[in-house]
Amino acid sequence: MSQPVKLLSIAVAFACVLLALNFGLRSSMGFFMAPISDEFGYGREVFAMSLALQNLWWGLTQPIAGAISDRFGTLKTVLAGTVLYALGLYVTANASGAAELHIGSGFLMGMGIAATGFGVVLPAMARMVAPEKRAFALGLGSAAGSAGQLLVVPVAQSFLSAYGWSSALLLLAACALLMVVCALPLARDGATSNNTESNSGQTAKQALQEAGAYSHYWLLVAGFFVCGFQLAFITVHMPAFLSDKGFEPDVAVMSLALIGLFNIFGCLISGSWSGKYSKKTLLAYIYGIRAIVIAVFMLYPMTAGSVYVFAIATGLLWLATVPPTSGLVGQMFGLKHMGMLYGIVFLSHQVGSFCGVWLGGYLYDTTGSYDVVWWAASAIAMVTAIIHLFIDERPVARLRSETSLA
Repeated sequence: MSQPVKLLSIAVAFACVLLALNFGLRSSMGFFMAPISDEFGYGREVFAMSLALQNLWWGLTQPIAGAISDRFGTLKTVLAGTVLYALGLYVTANASGAAELHIGSGFLMGMGIAATGFGVVLPAMARMVAPEKRAFALGLGSAAGSAGQLLVVPVAQSFLSAYGWSSALLLLAACALLMVVCALPLARDGATSNNTESNSGQTAKQALQEAGAYSHYWLLVAGFFVCGFQLAFITVHMPAFLSDKGFEPDVAVMSLALIGLFNIFGCLISGSWSGKYSKKTLLAYIYGIRAIVIAVFMLYPMTAGSVYVFAIATGLLWLATVPPTSGLVGQMFGLKHMGMLYGIVFLSHQVGSFCGVWLGGYLYDTTGSYDVVWWAASAIAMVTAIIHLFIDERPVARLRSETSLA
């Protein structure tokens, strides 16, 4: 293996560990809902609002983080995000009321996640590899996030059981600082890039104007809302939902771990297929199957076995949307401003996340059940499957013209 290829492999590996930490830490926050709510005597809506704000603020700052990364590099963006992420966990651990919970778990963690997660790291990975390996790299990065859920969530739960919620969050804050080390090999993101569009004269404003006038881009934006709604609702409310059904906490831990485990396979398969088949058709299948899986889960009697089967099926589909969705952005508009344009798509994802998390807590407090949200998640997934069939996934006219002239 040549020296440049070896260094590139190391950078990709560290990027995957970075995404594993980013995803695993935030995926563990649902386990803190019950103890924090009990500590302060709140209903579940209060901490659910904190996590809903996290998802919303993450989405709002994602295009900004992507644009900063496109302009100043991945390393600087991730370093700033790591500080915000760890600070958010620290403020949450020392919270004395709802305001501190909203600031720590909501605003600070939201910004930290945006600057250290998929919207920043996946475009960097896409730029680092050759075009024929791009879809697989996006799948690999998405799978790394799932590995984080598989590995970090049980650790967070053990911290919670052994030390209580406040000390557990402080330990997680220390773990978040490890992302600094993972970001160091990304310092040469631009220099090691295989991006052939690096000399393109298109400005960020022109990229925004081009995407804003392209209706198929907005179909992709609308569709990703549903992905966020489903994932955030399940991540945050699944432990409480299963507890209400009489299951022990170990069942929730195992179900989320299974989601993380099988999501690894789902992301790798999705990444591979995204490089071979139509990305929009793949997304239509994923959303359609999600709708069916949720409906079956709600209709059949709930046992530990059915929960685990649901978790496995959900895991295979969990982040399988990310490689084809991010790949479509790069395929439509090129890589130069991919961080910013994917960040806007991801903003829609996070608006959906906000709705899923907050509505889950609100409807539970008002109706005593999560059933309405489950059925809503199934219905909108089927609508989204249909929406994706209408997307034109060809490169925009500008890129087609440049290709024909080349």
